[in-house]
Amino acid sequence: MKKKILITGASGFIGSFFVEEALANGFEVFAGVRKSSSKQFLQQAGITFLEFSLNSKETLTKELAQCKDIYGNFDFVIHNAGITQASKKEDFFTVNAGYTKNLIDGLIASGMKLEKFCLISSLAATGPGNKETFHPIQLSDVQQPISDYGRSKLDAEQYLATVPDFPYLIIAPTGVYGPRDKDFLQFIKLINSGFELYLGAGKQMISMIYVKDLTRAVIELLKLPMVNQRYFVSDGIHYSKEKVGEIVKDVLQKKSFKLTLPLTPVILTVAGIEKIYSIFGKRPFLNQQKLAEISHPNWTCNSNDLWIDITSSPQYLLEDGMRETVIWYKENNWI
Repeated sequence: MKKKILITGASGFIGSFFVEEALANGFEVFAGVRKSSSKQFLQQAGITFLEFSLNSKETLTKELAQCKDIYGNFDFVIHNAGITQASKKEDFFTVNAGYTKNLIDGLIASGMKLEKFCLISSLAATGPGNKETFHPIQLSDVQQPISDYGRSKLDAEQYLATVPDFPYLIIAPTGVYGPRDKDFLQFIKLINSGFELYLGAGKQMISMIYVKDLTRAVIELLKLPMVNQRYFVSDGIHYSKEKVGEIVKDVLQKKSFKLTLPLTPVILTVAGIEKIYSIFGKRPFLNQQKLAEISHPNWTCNSNDLWIDITSSPQYLLEDGMRETVIWYKENNWI
């Protein structure tokens, strides 16, 4: 009998790849989506779509109980739903932390007996590494996120770890890229138009992970006995910001004009814009916290534990993954 898996946030960039990987591994897949969600990347046969009220623990508990009566018990849950952008600080905590708590409590209250609950968190929940030594971030490091997004993810992680007799995994990927991603697309579009933009002239090192390696690793972890553990996910290589640009240019076969903006004027400009937005109770997408995150010198991490535990290694380094990504963007007229 097939194992049943619920994937929340299934219609998004990463979620749609989780659905593909789960189907390829023989799971019976239940895709948690919103009424307004596009199913453009969820056209495969064998997907059962479910709409849950993550904003209400009481309603969600009833929905999960009804779901159990109809379809039976879920064996696994990958909780991938969340937000990376918000105009208000409170929204991060409502969605990333609050909805996670509601789902966990609802699963327990509805009588679902899971083999594993997998929370897709973020490296931002730990915070950046040392900018002097450039030592990669370790799982043992004290978690000190520098943004409300990171703090909301940490809040969800901490709650999950306190729930008794609830088998879980916490997956904290570094920057995820790949086909269907709209965030990294903007950088690629800029280079494709002949410009290469950087913030600050100082050294910056980052880790990356291709979406297919991320989803493959998580599905492999579900099959293994380990529970109540946390993992970073990266391809194991530390890239300079310039190296990322070089790889994108090489894949695109483009030359570009490199422009480096001094960080201090950018910080002052962003602070001014944010002050104006605050009059209306909102924050711009590029706010002081976001700027501090994207400009921090050290976002490298050590993900060796993950690859050792699944006895595998990343199949894509940045050159390979970027090539597939750019081909997809071109074939789908995104660039």
